[in-house]
Amino acid sequence: MARLRCAIAIDNLIPAGEIFAVSTYDDVAEWYDAWLGPGSLSGDPFWPAAEALLGELAGRNVCDLACGQGRVARHMADLGAHVVAVDLSAKLLEIAQRHEQAQPRGIDYVHTDARTLEGIPGRSFDGVVCSMALMDIADLAPTLRSVARVLRPAGWFVFSILHPCYNTPPSGEMATPQGWIRTVSAYWAEGFWRSDVRTGPPGRVGAYHGTLSTYVNALTDAGLNFERVTEPHATETVAARRPVWVEIPAVLVGRCTKTAGYATLANPGERQDVREV
Repeated sequence: MARLRCAIAIDNLIPAGEIFAVSTYDDVAEWYDAWLGPGSLSGDPFWPAAEALLGELAGRNVCDLACGQGRVARHMADLGAHVVAVDLSAKLLEIAQRHEQAQPRGIDYVHTDARTLEGIPGRSFDGVVCSMALMDIADLAPTLRSVARVLRPAGWFVFSILHPCYNTPPSGEMATPQGWIRTVSAYWAEGFWRSDVRTGPPGRVGAYHGTLSTYVNALTDAGLNFERVTEPHATETVAARRPVWVEIPAVLVGRCTKTAGYATLANPGERQDVREV
């Protein structure tokens, strides 16, 4: 199977200065790279649950959506996938390219908006991965339509997000005689939020809260049907740092498949109710 080479086409179609959206991760790119660390995904507490849903990657064309500094892309390339990794942050992509130059893996890094994936041809990928980033994107519905558009028939989409039921904008935790409890409120208050106490990305750049039903319905409307959902238990490291996550899941992980016979139109925003033939 010929390798997809999207980077040149994207660069020609959408120069960086013509991408209208601006990534807040540009302001914290070096911090974010240091926060993740230079190593592999072996110590990531949430990646194993997502990786378990990927299936065989060798020889597959896979898109890493909102790839950041590229550690998921590098991991999938090491497993034999042909990876095209996209992100809105030019500075994070510069860091990803530095990693690629230090140890080439043949990853194509593309500067584009996840909400359109403009310039990437339809039916390009066997699978799309979005690891802990879908909640960083302002507009969920067009993003998922774009995912469905670039997937081949029966292609898969694996994602992980902050669990929407336990990471509402006003949320916290407290110790009680019965153990740690998580406090949540304003569950239906969807939209942008930023934490005043978290030291990771929700405190640095914020995130977008959506209800569980919003995620499920947006995926279904885009022609992406759930195959599997997991709520991973906290690792010992996470439990020691945040014991409340022993009681409830911090993260939601899912795998969807593009509905057979379902096609998305190339023009973002159009109703996607045509049939593939």
